[in-house]
Amino acid sequence: MILTSLVIIFAGAIFGFSIARLPYLNVSGSAKSSFASSVAPGEWYWYSKGIYRIGITIHLTTVLPAGLLMGWQFIPVIRHKFLLFHRINGYLISTLVVISNVGALMAARRAFGGSLSTQAGSGVLAILSTVSIALACYNIKQLQIDQHRAWMLRAMFYLGTIITMRIIMILAALIISKTSYYNTTMTCGELLTILNTSEKVHASYPSCGEPGATNHTLAIVQAKFGDQPEQLASALRVTFGMALWMALFLHAVGVEIYLGLTPGENNRLRQISYVRQFERGLSPAGSAGLTSDRWGDAEPWQPRRKGMEK
Repeated sequence: MILTSLVIIFAGAIFGFSIARLPYLNVSGSAKSSFASSVAPGEWYWYSKGIYRIGITIHLTTVLPAGLLMGWQFIPVIRHKFLLFHRINGYLISTLVVISNVGALMAARRAFGGSLSTQAGSGVLAILSTVSIALACYNIKQLQIDQHRAWMLRAMFYLGTIITMRIIMILAALIISKTSYYNTTMTCGELLTILNTSEKVHASYPSCGEPGATNHTLAIVQAKFGDQPEQLASALRVTFGMALWMALFLHAVGVEIYLGLTPGENNRLRQISYVRQFERGLSPAGSAGLTSDRWGDAEPWQPRRKGMEK
């Protein structure tokens, strides 16, 4: 019961996060709650144009609705009493997440500086969530309900990385701000977007005022969580990639621990899978999906009640 409650709380966190970010659907609006106005300093310089604008728009308009719908999949009464809604909602979420991953990959090159660690982390997260959803869909087609549950839980936990990552990123930015050892580079164009006037940019970052300097000229910006918006942006950029990988690790390990602590539910669903697969004529009944006894070297699974096939 406690473990089930944890999943519901986790799903509620994703739902709440998506609710809070709904104003981001106003991608380029002037309202204070719009994405353009709320994004970290300097980020809109890249997201306002080209493929990055397309990517972030695709991502936001698909992942936020997916987050709102995802939590309903794990409410027991809906799974048991409203099976048609559960199925339709599941396929809709799967489609939205896959499309949102495409958008995220398009925008990853400029996400908080777009370092290689950030791009790699975004790519791994997209692959993990997409593959998990694909395996969950395959297993439910084979009526392997226990494995469908496992892979859908993995997908949800992986996607929840984005929430934990933000907590880690902010905490890490506060910690590194206590020192003066961390900095990153920003283009003069980004700095102009943040500071608004060329005079301010040239006064603080002389390299942007040198002859021949362009919007693509780089300037070194100290990472500090303080009053200067460009230094705040620098602190978030320095910690983003690390936070992404750490959060992904925590969620990947966490979901496996959860699955390992719920063998009773897994066995119950395996038994139901056996009955439904036997009725459908799928073979071997109980292991028609992606199970370790069919594809690996585990001992052949046996149903709990003998004589069920008679």
